[in-house]
Amino acid sequence: MAYSRWHDGGRRDHYFGNKEQLFDAVPAIDLRLPDLTAIPAGELARTLVRHFLERWEGDPADDALLVLLRSAVTNEHAAARTHEIFAVQVAPALAAALGPELAARRAGLVSAQLLGLGVTRYLLRLPAVTALTRDEIEDGLIPAIKAILEPT
Repeated sequence: MAYSRWHDGGRRDHYFGNKEQLFDAVPAIDLRLPDLTAIPAGELARTLVRHFLERWEGDPADDALLVLLRSAVTNEHAAARTHEIFAVQVAPALAAALGPELAARRAGLVSAQLLGLGVTRYLLRLPAVTALTRDEIEDGLIPAIKAILEPT
């Protein structure tokens, strides 16, 4: 409901007051990250990529994540919510699996890869990216994420 009202500024302002109040009304976004401590190091990249694809493609009713990502580029409040999700969910999950020192250096690059896929596949809908099967995305992205996660 919030998503459809977002596109009509007058209706958005009537129901929510402004964009910031709309983002406050969006329920907390739970990335539903798996327990990464239970994943062998060699499977961590595959687990993250598969989870990302399942999360973005699994629940079409969950528009909040798309709205937030789309808005985070131009709206400071949305960007702050995105930072909060990263700080509260992604960074600790990676820290538990990799250790805090390595995770601190690698979490941003992992997020950049996955959010880049999110922007090009789900927001911009670039034909070259939307045409890829899940297997093709996994085959291309898992080695990149694995390289990021490996200690140097």
